[in-house]
Amino acid sequence: MPQCVNLICRVVVTIVSPTASNYWKALIVHRSSRAVEEKSIINLINRMRFVIPQPANRLLSNPEIASRSISTDPHETERTVTKAAWYQWTSAYAQPSLGKSLWQLVNTLVPYGFLWALMIFTVQRHYSYWMTLLLAVAAGGLLIRIFIFFHDCCHGSFFASRRANTILGYVTGVLTFTPFEDWRLAHNRHHATAGDLDRRGVGDIWTMTTEEYLKKSLWQRFAYRVYRNPFILFGPGATLLFLFFQRFCTRGAGERERRSVLRTNLAILAVAAMATWTIGWRTYLLIQLPIIVIGGGLGVWLFYVQHQFDNAYWMRHESWQPLKVALEGSSYFQLPKIFQWLTGNIGLHHIHHVRPNIPNYNLQRCHNEVPAFRVVKAMTFFTSLRSLRLSLFDEVLGKPVSFRSLKVVGAGNKGGL
Repeated sequence: MPQCVNLICRVVVTIVSPTASNYWKALIVHRSSRAVEEKSIINLINRMRFVIPQPANRLLSNPEIASRSISTDPHETERTVTKAAWYQWTSAYAQPSLGKSLWQLVNTLVPYGFLWALMIFTVQRHYSYWMTLLLAVAAGGLLIRIFIFFHDCCHGSFFASRRANTILGYVTGVLTFTPFEDWRLAHNRHHATAGDLDRRGVGDIWTMTTEEYLKKSLWQRFAYRVYRNPFILFGPGATLLFLFFQRFCTRGAGERERRSVLRTNLAILAVAAMATWTIGWRTYLLIQLPIIVIGGGLGVWLFYVQHQFDNAYWMRHESWQPLKVALEGSSYFQLPKIFQWLTGNIGLHHIHHVRPNIPNYNLQRCHNEVPAFRVVKAMTFFTSLRSLRLSLFDEVLGKPVSFRSLKVVGAGNKGGL
């Protein structure tokens, strides 16, 4: 309700006075971290030419508005009604369905538990460990899907109830080794700052500009290259992220976030202690570690390609536009159906950044029914592999580039690397 009041006030002051509008923006900036995601959405609306929205069902049922408002060009800037209309339409998909949510939990957690039971059986009956690892691949895939449920809970979109989202967020957070409140804070910052070169560093994969890289010492360049190496980033880097780094609070975390880290850590210890008592610490580690390594590595890979790809949009803050970040700086990763199911439709990431509170099970329907989303070029698995070489952002060219591109620009500058 407070967010609705704020948005209504925002409409009024925008119409009445530009000065009042700037004052309201300043007030929003100084609100608590709980409002980070709401600020992102309000800022997104502000960046469009604002028109007073109509409910999605009225827009969809009005042929006159539909005929002059739908556009398949997401880059169009002159037709105010076009952007406002199709953006408002997306609110119709931001409605959780209790039935769909519960069914997702059943068709994911039950197979995940069954795979755990099978792996315990193979380890304790001394079957080939390769059989256990094969089962761990399937379990790792399901762990990614569980993380998507966790992610939706962070956006308050999996259930209509905030309390239900929090409870499930904590439970799935223990399964994925991720503290709910703390990760939600970092992830909401990511949504509020994605594609902004002046606000990097929280909830994202660190990316230097070419100018920044060339100013670094040889040791700093070497460290950055190691960090960006795919075998490090998606291997030990991802494993350390889930097992070690997420045992600590995000920078700028408040009391609530610190408590969530402590609770999650204690719950993970309790689960490990119970497993040690029932199946033995060796069996637990032989099962849990490969699941985290596989699921974590694939999960970080998915997060990587969501914003690291050819011609991805990045801009300095004064020119930064949230809608362009969503449509040009967030990928549409088109996967085969089984992998789309395992990843909870998160490949439709451009839609997620336009409207973060759309539940994962509504993303595909939103894509199919809103024409503006269908013109975004899809990335396939094979084309996504090209993003592995994109480790820097060139502000002159306005796109991500590889280290090799520096051989032309910075030959002989500060030596090698």
